Parts: sequence; structure tokens; C-alpha cells
Amino acid sequence: MEKAIGRKTGIYSASAVKHASLIALALLAVFPLYWMVVTSLKPESEVFTSSLIPLHLTFENYVQAWNAVPMDRMLANSMVVAVIQTVMQLITSILAAYAFTRWEFRGSNLIYGLIALTWLVPFQVIMIPNYVAISGFGWRDHLAGLIVPNIASAFAVLQLYNAFKSYPKTLIEAARLDGASDWGVLWRTIMPNLKAPVASIGILLFITSWNDYFWPLLVTTKLENTTIQKGLQMFISSDGNMWGALMAATTIASLPVLIIYLLLQRQIIDSFVKGGLK
Repeated sequence: MEKAIGRKTGIYSASAVKHASLIALALLAVFPLYWMVVTSLKPESEVFTSSLIPLHLTFENYVQAWNAVPMDRMLANSMVVAVIQTVMQLITSILAAYAFTRWEFRGSNLIYGLIALTWLVPFQVIMIPNYVAISGFGWRDHLAGLIVPNIASAFAVLQLYNAFKSYPKTLIEAARLDGASDWGVLWRTIMPNLKAPVASIGILLFITSWNDYFWPLLVTTKLENTTIQKGLQMFISSDGNMWGALMAATTIASLPVLIIYLLLQRQIIDSFVKGGLK
């Protein structure tokens, strides 16, 4: 009896330590976001204080941030670029992953290896060729110049390849026996069962596109034609940094990503759970 009580006590103690550690890590991860929001609500005289709450709550930083740059236009540009890039990357990746797992053809391993290698190539290597190409098409200072060079993602192909490979082939063969075409097998049989991994990869692609800074900096010159990430840089200058307005603008820029995550959190959690069970 005493051994059983001692064993249960040990289990509860270990569980308490694990939960305490997870809570501490969660607070550590969330604190920078909390500090960003708090700083955005502080007046300029309190920005550099160590107070965890605004002593004099103000929304002046948000007004200043909204009026300093064309915030609405840049947010719209970022949303258009991120959504179109994410959709195109998912479509191309789904088709590529399905082809690699569904058919065996000569050179498939070589092509798959080349795609995997492109994921390891730094962006700086292809930056100049992409820039020359979009300049030739007249896409500088245009959303097409931001979108077209990024309509395919090697990362998404590799991740979806593993998801497609784990799908039972017997179900695919059963759908084929029922008269389904390859297109029907993909969109009516496989995709409804792979919503979780596709959603999790989609949000990663969306965040990557939304946070992209270097390519818009290189391609666009006018604020009306650029994304929000480049607009944030306007609050930092050699004359002085507007930290309150910068934190307010950063908070506004973070809201779409947060909303997308809240809408897709169930699919993302399911994806990680299923991946862990495998």
C-alpha cells in the first residue's frame, strides 16, 4: 500500500514538474508579444520604462503608425501576396507530391533529389536571376514581381510527399476500381483525408510569405506597392526610432497571422498529433 502511494506521489510530482516547465516555456514564448502590445500602448515618455503595464494608456501610437505610412494599402498588398503565394505553392506542391507517390517513372528519384537540393540553396544565389527576370517582364514595383518567383516551394513538396506516401495505397486502388480518374482520386479520395497536414503546411507557407522582407525591399520602391514588412522599416531611421509607433505597427501586422492560426488551429493540432502517433 505504501509503495503504491509512493509510486503515485512520484508520478504526480513528475507531472507537476513537467507542467510547470511547460507553463514557464509558454510564458517565455508569449512575453515578447505581450511586451510589444504593452509598449504600443505607452506614451513616448514611458517607452523605456520597465513597467509591465502602461501607466498612462494611450492609442496615439496606433494613430501615428496608421498615418505615417499607407498602412491599409500595405496590409492589402501583404494579404494578396501571401494568399496567392500560399495557394499556388500548395497547388504545385500537391500535384508534385501526388506524381512522385502515384507513378513510378524514369528519373523520378533524380528529380526528387534535385527538388530537395533546391531547398538547401540560399535565396541569395537565385536573387539576381529572379531580379533580372522580373525586370525584363516589367514587374518591378508590381505585385506580380513579388508573387511569381515564389509560386513553388521545395519545402512544401518534401513535406506533402511524406504525407502522400503514408496514405494507404489500397484505398487508392479501390477508388480506381470504382472508376475514379487520377484527378478524382487526388481531390475526392486523398485530399479530404489530408486536410490537417495541408492546413499546417499552408499556415507555415503563409507566415513565411507574410514575413518576407528582403525580396520586397529589393523589388519595390514605392510604399503603395510594397508589403507591410518593408513599411515597418520606415519607423527606424538615423534621426531617431519611433518605438511606440513601430510597436503599434508591428502589432497591427501580427493580427492577420494570429487570426489565420486561430481559424486553422484544429487542423494544425490534428496534424501534429497524427504525426506523433505515426
